Amino acid sequence: EHLTVNQRVAGSSPAAGAKALKQFQGFFMYYIYILYSEIANLYYVGYSDNPARRLIEHNSTPFVTFTSKHRPWVLKAQFYCGETKSDAIRIERFIKKQRSRKLIEQLCDKNFTPSGFLAQLVRVQD
Repeated sequence: EHLTVNQRVAGSSPAAGAKALKQFQGFFMYYIYILYSEIANLYYVGYSDNPARRLIEHNSTPFVTFTSKHRPWVLKAQFYCGETKSDAIRIERFIKKQRSRKLIEQLCDKNFTPSGFLAQLVRVQD
């Protein structure tokens, strides 16, 4: 008898089982995402394995954070950047260290193709 990911096994949680299966199969995909606050005219760059969930969290977390002060945020761009968290962190830090609004605006432009250090980024279509 074969178990599927959604079947419950005593002592386990379906979510944990799905996460373990996803990780085991190497399907973790990390993304760089760019949010924009029209009210504050600010951009925010982050990384996640689930940018849609992160957008919801940025717009609803009850804690006082940088992003909580400038709500609402909209997703302006997202890029697949690899299967490891370290790749995502490295790219996010690189973008932030540039301290360049122009670079972030270029990344938000659907006609812009990242090059150089950012060449591995693959735009995710809306």
